[in-house]
Amino acid sequence: MHVQIIREFGAPDVFEAADIDKPSPGPGQILVRQIASSVNPVDTKLRAAGPPIAPELPGVLGCDVAGTVEAVGQGVTRFQSGDAVYGCAGGLRGRGGAYGEFIAVDAEFMAFKPDTLSWRETAALPLVTITAWEAMVDRCRVAPGDHVLIHGGAGGVGHIAIQIAKAQGARVAATISSAAKADIATRMGADETINYKEESVTDYVERLTAGRGFDVVFDATGGSDIATSFAGARVNGQVATIVSQYEADLSPMHVKSLTLHTIFMLTSMLNGTHPQHHGEILTKAAALAANDQLKPLLDDRRFNLDDIAAAHGHLEAGMAVGKIVIDIADEARQL
Repeated sequence: MHVQIIREFGAPDVFEAADIDKPSPGPGQILVRQIASSVNPVDTKLRAAGPPIAPELPGVLGCDVAGTVEAVGQGVTRFQSGDAVYGCAGGLRGRGGAYGEFIAVDAEFMAFKPDTLSWRETAALPLVTITAWEAMVDRCRVAPGDHVLIHGGAGGVGHIAIQIAKAQGARVAATISSAAKADIATRMGADETINYKEESVTDYVERLTAGRGFDVVFDATGGSDIATSFAGARVNGQVATIVSQYEADLSPMHVKSLTLHTIFMLTSMLNGTHPQHHGEILTKAAALAANDQLKPLLDDRRFNLDDIAAAHGHLEAGMAVGKIVIDIADEARQL
């Protein structure tokens, strides 16, 4: 089967086309014929730096899976050959990657494809949706009437988090950096937008919450300024972040008695903990999509499997507006 493989870690040009044996599904696994995948920031970090969670070399990257079931392994009863499925199930240590024509994945990580979304839209969803769901639903338990602040509302995780928070009945504010990104956040459902380059935390907390602060603050940017989130939260509020690999002063958190949640959705794949929950999340996400409550924003530029280096470079250059999708099979290329 055709794949994009890396034999060393580094710049995007480490990718090379290769033909390798098609995997066979083991017990509890399914073999998926890949139709599309996507590029996430973690994919670029794994390629560039080779942290301990990266695949063994030579290896295939790519976390997001979207395709049809080619074969099922022993013990799998939920899926059968021909089923349309999606999930975040590869591209890490000990697992095959999604940047290839086939991938063998643990069935519990997978869910049936949303009927209302295209293959390209489906491929954009898994990692960012699970991340946003774990923050908004599993950890912060956003409820009707909550006032939620999402940093990076036009980003990959942020624009999905807006939609999930709205589906939970929340009022949502989102930080953005331009009028174009404000338009994206608004189209995703944000009730209020904040240009953080033009308005201080103190000012927008006063303007939008009468100085009280937000019930939930979600830093979906992947940056290193948790202090901004602490400043925006109310007393006894909740803060969630997708990056916590840096030193920070927790004093403001202590003064307000805040709860801090760190979100790293790859933990389940790395440790084998509760894999079925990811399948459950994506099943619920498909139901939201069916109700027109969840739809990803896709970057306009098109890439196929042999363009993977350019796709990584496009993301790292900050040029993407929406999720970058990789067309693998004809079903994706024809859309």
